[in-house]
Amino acid sequence: MGRSGTKRIKRNILKYELIIRDEAELEIIEAVKYYESKQIGLGKRFLSHLKIYLKRIQTYPEHFYIKRNPYREAVLKKFPYLIIFELSENKVIVFSVFNTYQNP
Repeated sequence: MGRSGTKRIKRNILKYELIIRDEAELEIIEAVKYYESKQIGLGKRFLSHLKIYLKRIQTYPEHFYIKRNPYREAVLKKFPYLIIFELSENKVIVFSVFNTYQNP
């Protein structure tokens, strides 16, 4: 118990296994190269921002809406990118890290 007499409860948060498909890896690499060519350090900032979202997806995949069954989408706030993923049992599978300025 803490000083105030309250118990600290440790939450057990389930993390799903994160799988990034090869196509998504290539999209990430291309995005980092593109941003780095525009401004030194911007590619690194993009990657850091993306990692935050991937961690959120890995921890709380149900918080993201299903757009086209069974795929869920997470929109990055600071960059025009969309993460398309599927929740399958204990796995989160990332299929695409899509630039929303591109034509589908």
